[in-house]
Amino acid sequence: MAGNYFGTDGIRGRANKFPMTAEIAMRVGMAAGLSFQRGSHRHRVVLGKDTRLSGYMIENAMVAGLCAAGMDVFLLGPIPTPAVAMLVRSLRADIGVMISASHNPYYDNGIKLFGPDGYKLSDEIEERIESMLDKDIELTLADSDGLGRAKRVDGVHDRYIEFAKRTLPRSMSLSGLRIVVDCANGAAYKVAPEALWELGAEVVAINVEPNGFNINKECGSTHPAGLQKKVHEVRADIGIALDGDADRVVIVDENGAIVDGDQIMAMIAESWHQSGRLAGGGVVSTVMSNLGLERFLGDMKLQLHRTKVGDRYVVEHMRAHGLNVGGEQSGHIVLSDFSTTGDGLVSALQVLACIKRQGRPVSELSKKFEPVPQLLKNVRIAGGKPLEEAPVKAAIEDARNRLGKTGRLVIRPSGTEPLIRVMAEGDDPQLVEAVVNDIVEVISETRSAA
Repeated sequence: MAGNYFGTDGIRGRANKFPMTAEIAMRVGMAAGLSFQRGSHRHRVVLGKDTRLSGYMIENAMVAGLCAAGMDVFLLGPIPTPAVAMLVRSLRADIGVMISASHNPYYDNGIKLFGPDGYKLSDEIEERIESMLDKDIELTLADSDGLGRAKRVDGVHDRYIEFAKRTLPRSMSLSGLRIVVDCANGAAYKVAPEALWELGAEVVAINVEPNGFNINKECGSTHPAGLQKKVHEVRADIGIALDGDADRVVIVDENGAIVDGDQIMAMIAESWHQSGRLAGGGVVSTVMSNLGLERFLGDMKLQLHRTKVGDRYVVEHMRAHGLNVGGEQSGHIVLSDFSTTGDGLVSALQVLACIKRQGRPVSELSKKFEPVPQLLKNVRIAGGKPLEEAPVKAAIEDARNRLGKTGRLVIRPSGTEPLIRVMAEGDDPQLVEAVVNDIVEVISETRSAA
């Protein structure tokens, strides 16, 4: 069973196949439970999930492992990832678990772990847990009289809704706004429409009928076409698309145009900078964010700090350098004044706050910069390390030279899928397309030869 379990965002894979089997989930529960037992108090875990079918299997397996380690488990049911992070702190739990594969199809699943401070685990702690999975962990489990208990917890949706509402000024109402919210048939299908309605908005909720198979299926933040259509149909002021576990968001303006994570960060950063709330003199994002965002922030004398891909690395940099706005182009927005992880609903509320304060439509407020032409292509691989092959290295070096100082090149293996991601951007769109296609071709040839 030996292997690498943790990727960019926890453990993720095809449900009932390595590493997302019931056996491994149980062992992760055991290892995580043992890793977070400090002191003599009754240790507790909060455990949430999204709406995919395999959540039942993984949930029960993890409960078995956590109880075997002597942890009491509070079962939250389907609930957003940021709610789990919040409830770890609110309920004084020792660890938080979210069972979700985020934006992936229903047949995948994953395990995300949070420490008692509500933050995702560091690489060091993940490595420690990973090192325990292939050992005789049973030898260190709880005695028969020290086993944990598991129980369902009521009222957690209400706690999260109130938390989200409190991120807006008490006097602010969303009355007068017609909002379409696409919940991706996922974890926020109850809480997001309810929170928006309680804040005074007229809410049109779509994709709020999960059946175990339809999470993220042609809906949500990765497939916003249905939301765009609905915004037109009901003449909404704004559309909000969440993903399966609601830790990312994409906005659609009143004309149906998509507003991605880079533009959302620009909106919030400008608003917070003008009000004196922005901390650290900049924003944290990843190597995938558009060069246009960097230039926009630079015009305000703000810095864009870049990290490797993964909202966990964004958060780590924010904490280390005292910044309170960060995120990813994909829509993971982290506002550390409120949350310890990406929160799609809270981020959307900050966009809505900008609209209410300025009294202008989304289309006028959201176009903060003209994106630099950017192209991303994925190359599926069956194994091996094509990026270490000489022809691929040569093609990458040639591409960097061709782009020069007016463009950027980012090539990396995906942390969640068997893909090589090839991204280039620059002021010359034809050059960008040419260098991406050349690299993709060389990687494909190398893969075929292997």
